[in-house]
Amino acid sequence: MNWPTLVLVVIIALLQYPLWLGKGGWLRVWDYDRQLQAQRDVNQKLEQRNAALDADVRDLKSGYEAIEERARYELGMIKEGEIFVQVPQKMLLAPSSSTPSKPAAPSATPAAAAR
Repeated sequence: MNWPTLVLVVIIALLQYPLWLGKGGWLRVWDYDRQLQAQRDVNQKLEQRNAALDADVRDLKSGYEAIEERARYELGMIKEGEIFVQVPQKMLLAPSSSTPSKPAAPSATPAAAAR
């Protein structure tokens, strides 16, 4: 390789370095783009949470239904004259054990058992 070709290759390499690895290079742009997308995802989740909280605040300010609902479910309060009935969780989840089960199949055929 003669020296002018070597000089041109070195100049091209020096010009390419800032494009790929420099302060404003492609690798940093890709990294910043990835960080930006992650931050946008976080912001979107926070906006949804804020919207839900805003709706709760508006409900609490607008009337007594939301306040009454929170008092019932979070504090366990009931109104005057109401009857409170509590159903055990065990009865809701499992079927009763008194239901008949299917009989088990015999392990051997009747002819084999007779021998």
